[in-house]
Amino acid sequence: MSAVTVSASRRGFLKGAAAGLVVAFHIPFDALAQTMVPGVAPGASAATPEVNAWVVVKPDDTILIRIARSEMGQGTLTGLAQLVAEELDADWSKVTTEYPSPGQNLARKRVWGSFSTGGSRGIRESHEYVRKGGAIARTMLVQAAADAWQVPASECSAAASVITHGQSGRTVSYGKVAEAAAKLTAPADVVLKDPKTWKLAGKRLARLDTVAKTTGAQIYGMDLKMPGMLNAAIKDCPVFGGTVKSFDASAIEKRPGVKKVLKVGDSAVAVVADTWWRAKSALDALPIEWDKGPNAKLSSKDVAATLKAALDAPEAVVGNSNGDAKAAIASSVRKIEAVYSFPWLNHATMETMNATVVWTPERCEVWTPTQNGEAALAATAEAAGLPPAKCDVYKMHLGGGFGRRGATHDWVTQAVKIAKEMPGTPVKLIWTREEDMLHGKYHPITQCKLTAGLDAKGNVTGLHMRIAGQSILASLGQTLKDGKDPVVFQGLNAPGPEASIGYSFPNLLVDHAMRNPPVPAGFWRGVNLNQNTIYLECFMDELAHATKQDPLAFRRKLMADHPKHLAVLNAVAEKAGWGTPPKKGVFRGLAQTMGFGSYVAACAEVSVDSKTGKVKILRIVAATDPGYAVNPQQIEAQIEGSFVYGLSAALYGECTLKDGQMEQQNFDTYQVLKLDEMPKVESIVMPSGGFWGGVGEPTIAVAAPAVLNAIFAATGKRVRDLPLKNHSLKKA
Repeated sequence: MSAVTVSASRRGFLKGAAAGLVVAFHIPFDALAQTMVPGVAPGASAATPEVNAWVVVKPDDTILIRIARSEMGQGTLTGLAQLVAEELDADWSKVTTEYPSPGQNLARKRVWGSFSTGGSRGIRESHEYVRKGGAIARTMLVQAAADAWQVPASECSAAASVITHGQSGRTVSYGKVAEAAAKLTAPADVVLKDPKTWKLAGKRLARLDTVAKTTGAQIYGMDLKMPGMLNAAIKDCPVFGGTVKSFDASAIEKRPGVKKVLKVGDSAVAVVADTWWRAKSALDALPIEWDKGPNAKLSSKDVAATLKAALDAPEAVVGNSNGDAKAAIASSVRKIEAVYSFPWLNHATMETMNATVVWTPERCEVWTPTQNGEAALAATAEAAGLPPAKCDVYKMHLGGGFGRRGATHDWVTQAVKIAKEMPGTPVKLIWTREEDMLHGKYHPITQCKLTAGLDAKGNVTGLHMRIAGQSILASLGQTLKDGKDPVVFQGLNAPGPEASIGYSFPNLLVDHAMRNPPVPAGFWRGVNLNQNTIYLECFMDELAHATKQDPLAFRRKLMADHPKHLAVLNAVAEKAGWGTPPKKGVFRGLAQTMGFGSYVAACAEVSVDSKTGKVKILRIVAATDPGYAVNPQQIEAQIEGSFVYGLSAALYGECTLKDGQMEQQNFDTYQVLKLDEMPKVESIVMPSGGFWGGVGEPTIAVAAPAVLNAIFAATGKRVRDLPLKNHSLKKA
C-alpha cells in the first residue's frame, strides 16, 4: 500500500490526503477503553504485539482479525475474517474481530486500505490485500517456529493455528510463537491459495456477530452511554433549501434538564438536555420560524412535469450506443413505445442517524455508525476546526445503512458542532424518525421512455432508452466528466466487468437528460440498477408479448453473446419449471441483470385476486453468480434480505413532495413489507470463478421486474409507475 502525502489543511484532507500522525490519547470510558499508541492498533500491546496490521495472536491462541469495512447486517465482518483466517490457517473457533479506526489508518499510511462499505465492494475490492495479510502472518508464524526449532521453514506446515514440523512431529500453537513472529521482517510477497483448496472460505460458517445480536449484548450507536453524557435532539427546516429565521429559546430554556438551545448551521436548531426525551420534548415546544426559501411551493407534480418534458429534449448525454438506433427505429416495420417512472425512496434504516462526540480544543472523538470511517473522519475534522490527525472516529455496528451512512455524514457534522458548544462533555445526538424521513438522501427520481423498432418477424432492429432525471454524483457535488454520471447507466453499459447490458441489439442508444430538482439524491441499496432493470426487463416482456413470443425464448435469442447473463436466467427458469404450466391461478415473470460485478436473475410466481386486486407473491427463485462465494449461507441471506427491501419499494415505497417537503414522515405513511407478505425464496448460488462480484445489492434489482412481469401475466395490466399501491389490479 503506497503512502499518501499529508495535507496541512482540512480542505486538503477532504480532497483525498490520508496520512499523518495520531497523538497518543486515552479515552476515559471503561466500556470503550483502548489505548492509542503510535504504531500499535487497538487489541495489540507491548505484551501482545501484532503479527501484522491484520492479525494479532494472543498468548491464549485467541486470534484478533482487524476489519476496516463496516458491518450493517450484510455479513462483511464474517466474510472478510474468513478470507484472512483461510490464508492464516487459523482455528476458526478462536477468531474474533475488531475495527481499526480511520485515525489509526491515517497514522499508518492507510495500511488497512479503504474504509468505505458500499456498492457491494466490501469483499470484492479488498479480498486480495486482506488475504495477503493472513498469508503473510502465517508465513511469519511458521518462520518463528522454524527458527525456534532450528529447522528450515519449508519443513513446517500450519493448520488450525498449530504449526507442525513434518520430520520430528513437533508442534506449537500460534500463541506460543506470536511474540517472536512479530519481530520478524514481513516477506515482500506471498502466494495466495487456490480457492479450490479453501477450507474456511467458501464454507457456510456461522456469523461472528450473531450471538451478541441475539442476546442483546451488541452495542449500537443509539445504545452508547458515557459518564456525564448529555443528549441532543435537532430539528432542521423541513423544506429543502430553507433556513432558520428565528426561534425563542426563552420559551424552553428553563424546562427540567435543558442545558442549551442553539442554532446549528443555517437551517437547524438543537436542544441539549440531560436525557434525550427531555431534549426532544423541549424542542417540540420551541417556537421556530422558518424561512422556507425558493422551494416552498414545489410539488411532485412539478418535478414529474419537468422529467416528462426531458424525455423528448434534444440534448442528452450518451451512456451506451452502437449502430444508429434512431434511424433503425424510424425505418422499422413496427414501433413499440412505453414510458416508465420510478419515485424517490427513503433509506428508512431501523436505527436513525446518531453520533456521540467529545470535543476539546485539542482533540475531537466521534462514535457513530458509518459506512465510511474515512469520510466520517473528514466530516469530523471539518466541523471540529481541527486537523484530521487530532480527530478520530470509532465505528459502531450499523442498525441499517443501505447507502445512507456512506457518502454524506450530515449528522456527524451536526453532532460535532453541538459538542463544540459543550467542551469536554460527551454529547449524543439522535435524529427522530421524522427528522430522518424529512432529511434523507433519497433514491433518485427518474422517468424512462423506451422505443423499439421491430421487423416483420418480430425481431428488434433498434432500441432507444431515454432516461430523464437526477444524477446522484451531481447531487453530491462531484464533478462530472463531459456532463456524464456513469452511475445513471448501471445495468445498461456496454459488455464489460461492471453493470453491463445482457442483450445484443443491432442498433442501441441509451442516453440521459439530466434534471436535478432540489431534493438531495443519494446511493440507495442497488442504486440505479433498480429502476434500469425494471425499465429494460419489463419492456423486454412487453416486446415478447407484443410479438407473441415466449418471454424466455425472446430473451434467449438476444443473449447468445452474454453467456453469464444467460446462465443465471436459465438456472431460475429451470428451477421454477418455466416450461411446465404452474398451478391454476399462479403466474410467472422473469428478470435478469448484471451489476456490482455479479450476474443475477429471478423468476417470480404470483397470484392476483380478481375481486380485490390483491397481489400475493408466492415464490421467487433467484440465481446469482458472484464469481467466488466466500460464505454461501450469507449470500442466501443477502438475496432474501434484498427481496424484502426491493419488494417493499415495489409494493409501497414512495416519497412525495408537497410544498417543498416530503409528505412521508414515519412508517404509518412509508410502509414496508410485512412478514405474511414475504414470498418463499429459493436461492441458487452458482459461482463460476475468475472474477469477484458483490452480493449485497445485485439481486434487489430483479425482484420488482420479475413480480411486475408476473402481474401482467396474471392480469393483462402493465404497471409502469411504481409503487403498486397506487394501481388497481381488480378485474374490469
